[in-house]
Amino acid sequence: MRSASRSHLGLFLLLLVFASGLGLSTSLRGVAQAAGPHIGLSQKVGPPTTSVQVNGAGFGHSEPVLVDVDTTQVGAATTDATGKFVVRITVPKSALPGTHAVRATGQSSGLTALALFLVQVDWTQFHFGLHHKGYNPYENVLTPSNVSALTRDWSYTTGGSIVSSPAVAGGLVYVSSADHKLYALHAVTGTRKWSYTTGYTIYSSPAVANGVVYVGSDDYKLYALDAVTGALKWSYTTGYTIYSSPAVANGVVYVGSFDDKLYALDAMTGALKWSYTTGGYVLSSPAVANGVVYVGSVGGQLYALDAMTGALKWSYTTGSIGSSPAVAGGVVYVGSADNKLYALDAVTGTRKWSYTTGSFIQSSPAVANGVVYVGSSDDKLYALDAVTGRRKWSYTTGGYIESSPAVANGVVYVGSFDDNVYAFHLPGMS
Repeated sequence: MRSASRSHLGLFLLLLVFASGLGLSTSLRGVAQAAGPHIGLSQKVGPPTTSVQVNGAGFGHSEPVLVDVDTTQVGAATTDATGKFVVRITVPKSALPGTHAVRATGQSSGLTALALFLVQVDWTQFHFGLHHKGYNPYENVLTPSNVSALTRDWSYTTGGSIVSSPAVAGGLVYVSSADHKLYALHAVTGTRKWSYTTGYTIYSSPAVANGVVYVGSDDYKLYALDAVTGALKWSYTTGYTIYSSPAVANGVVYVGSFDDKLYALDAMTGALKWSYTTGGYVLSSPAVANGVVYVGSVGGQLYALDAMTGALKWSYTTGSIGSSPAVAGGVVYVGSADNKLYALDAVTGTRKWSYTTGSFIQSSPAVANGVVYVGSSDDKLYALDAVTGRRKWSYTTGGYIESSPAVANGVVYVGSFDDNVYAFHLPGMS
């Protein structure tokens, strides 16, 4: 009996040693894998020309390392005595939207490591960014030579007309509608991720910053919503309707109202920082640059205000133009009530060319990679050569187009009075 117990005990100890050895082997294998060559990227998403720091370890000591994006060499470094290196690279300007391989290869050891970078351009607010120039400098898919092949990728029908200009960020398209709702749609498929209902129609164009989407409504309120879920973070009530599209800079959101005021609110909390009373309704979307906020009013005044304090720096009396100008390559593009899109020299104001549509233009043009996109009240979206003004493409929707196009990742997005938001791309591109 004792002998049998002793035998079982021996077998138990043998199994225990085997299991311990297996665990130790697994642990050592994990250490060996962790010690193998690997790289990390300081950021993993961005447009072409993004500057990225590459940190590598596990390579041979004091060996040259080459870094490639796909098949293009973009950097070189020499490891230290522990096999580590740091080098800053620039994502090639030609890198198309999508996932790209960043690869580091040791030139002595032959060791290699891989990381992935997503090339993605965001059109985060009305007219692209804070300066509201309407110019996307990163577009590398659509060109004057291929834009004529644009086809409709998808459309999404809302419950009302769309004056809002789409914002594109993080793979979603945000657009508001006269049906009182702000929509978040998947940029690739056009399917709805979420919608948020305000108290009245929405003509304001949304702005996206730091995971929050901001939009004004005819219910007098500015809303801040979680960009992923659509959950309300805060709202601020002004004295009247908000048609103006917000701008977000340095933790402050700026928006105009029909109560003749421009507001500066804390972007995180919605607390009022300051307001400035203009000489008329503020339909215009503020532009922010170098510590100054620029905004126009229906009274025909353009104001320059200190971004931190709201103090007036200067004002200038202008005429009334519904379309907001786009600025690119020393040229100003603007639509007019005389049915024309004008291209003017940015320095002298002399006309370079004009293009006549079938009706007045209130849509604000967008410029990307040598092409100007603009909607017209003749129900059409146009693509014109930015240098010559020659029409390259047009598409007829079922209603006026006062929405301003957004151009990102080889796709053109625009809303129409026919209640639809449209996405256009080249065949074979997704």
